[in-house]
Amino acid sequence: MIHGYSAAVEPARWQTLLADSITDPRELLTRLKLGLDLLPAAIAGDQSFRLRVPQPFVDLMQPGNPHDPLLRQILPLGEELAEQPGFVSDPLGEQHSNPLPGIVHKYHGRLLLIVSGGCAVNCRYCFRRHFPYAENNLSTAEWQQSLDYIRDDNSIQEVIFSGGDPLVASDKRLAWLTDQIAAIPHVRRLRVHTRLPLVLPQRITETLITALSGTRLPLTMVLHCNHANELGAAQRSAIQQLRQAGVMLLNQTVLLRGVNDNLTDLTGLSENLGDIGILPYYLHMLDHVRGAQHFLVDDATAIRLMGQLMTRLPGYLVPRLVREIAGQPAKVPIPVELVYA
Repeated sequence: MIHGYSAAVEPARWQTLLADSITDPRELLTRLKLGLDLLPAAIAGDQSFRLRVPQPFVDLMQPGNPHDPLLRQILPLGEELAEQPGFVSDPLGEQHSNPLPGIVHKYHGRLLLIVSGGCAVNCRYCFRRHFPYAENNLSTAEWQQSLDYIRDDNSIQEVIFSGGDPLVASDKRLAWLTDQIAAIPHVRRLRVHTRLPLVLPQRITETLITALSGTRLPLTMVLHCNHANELGAAQRSAIQQLRQAGVMLLNQTVLLRGVNDNLTDLTGLSENLGDIGILPYYLHMLDHVRGAQHFLVDDATAIRLMGQLMTRLPGYLVPRLVREIAGQPAKVPIPVELVYA
């Protein structure tokens, strides 16, 4: 039993919450007591990339505040329709690193499995908002091909469950896939990249944790939290369950204009993550994906903020400032100098 729900009942609860996600801009604005003057732009932005947000994440937003940092991440805007040179549909060149359906293999020693094309939330800055998920929706036979690809490459030591969001997949699917990967001798680690513990914390159940951590592979979960306001009571409870199960927890953040592009918010985020046992991992510069140009923070501002952050926090709570460049063999660190003022 977890929080009064049996294992048989609890999955239906998160699935119901997922199915009931808000997809209508008018409904979202109404629930948050926001003026419908925002509606035309929201409808326009929704045409190119649909609104999707679960109620547990909406519950963390401040009613009546159109500048809420969580709302800004998910509310469609008319600005998304503006064309900006250099902002493209595949900014990381992943479609050139997609050797088989369901696999993205960019870096030595590790690869991504697109476990699910679905997400619980559509983040407006998502670098995969144009990714061809329909072409990477695997049948059982295609999953076997992907597993054979891993078996045949002894250099692959880490498999990363990605998406979409991999935790949208069923416990049964995740358990089967984890078992299959654990049976490949040269794979040493399993990593899961997910936003669900933050946007739909009810997804973290005993059954899920067992499905992912019940093998010889050490499990690392990389969360994607951009603002301390995302760490509500339910989210902290879900994270505590993961910690108690021995899961290594890291966080990566995207630096976003109007969301977290100031010293107060970045410091608060790292401190709150540290308080609940999550280590800040990366602070990403925005990937130049078409439709997200209004979130861009320039390099000079990012470097100054990081220089200030380094003087405010212990080193283990300072994320690495990086950008991803298509074709490079790793994330590219951005040099930072201390800023004392």
